[in-house]
Amino acid sequence: MVERDRVVEGYAAALLSVAEAEDAVDEVEDELFRFGRALESASDLRDALIDPALPVEHKRALLQDLLGERASPTTIHLLALVVEQGRSRQLDAIAQGVSTLAAERRRMVVAEVRTAIPLSDAERDRLAEVLARATGKQVELKVIVDPEVIGGAVARVGDQVFDGTVRSRLEAARERLGSG
Repeated sequence: MVERDRVVEGYAAALLSVAEAEDAVDEVEDELFRFGRALESASDLRDALIDPALPVEHKRALLQDLLGERASPTTIHLLALVVEQGRSRQLDAIAQGVSTLAAERRRMVVAEVRTAIPLSDAERDRLAEVLARATGKQVELKVIVDPEVIGGAVARVGDQVFDGTVRSRLEAARERLGSG
């Protein structure tokens, strides 16, 4: 397990170094993070990328077709590199590692926030401020719009989870009413 973490960390560091050399850290980091999160719900894509029977050229073409105008050529190239090296199963962890390393270099932590609707800039700023006070660290938000979040938001900063969703509030109210 420790060796696998080192491999993931090594790939994350290498990808971040390429993004730095291309002067595209923010863009590449964000695109890799979003792609990693998209893999969570796109089982067909994940299965295709990890399928040993599917030739690497087909996987590269799949990435190009899927991302095309949605991602920078640098991001597409880095994703293809990871896939070509047989590390598709770790794509999500590598993408998360790039975000974590980039945030650390900026002396920040990454907060993955899931909301039902996009947040305005003011809402993002306020949430970052609240999470910074709660964690004692500067926070970089990565917001994911997730239709399964009925209302409110849930934020994960490292091992800490801050659940302000409507669902969690209703469950807490149910528990209080049931035990009263």
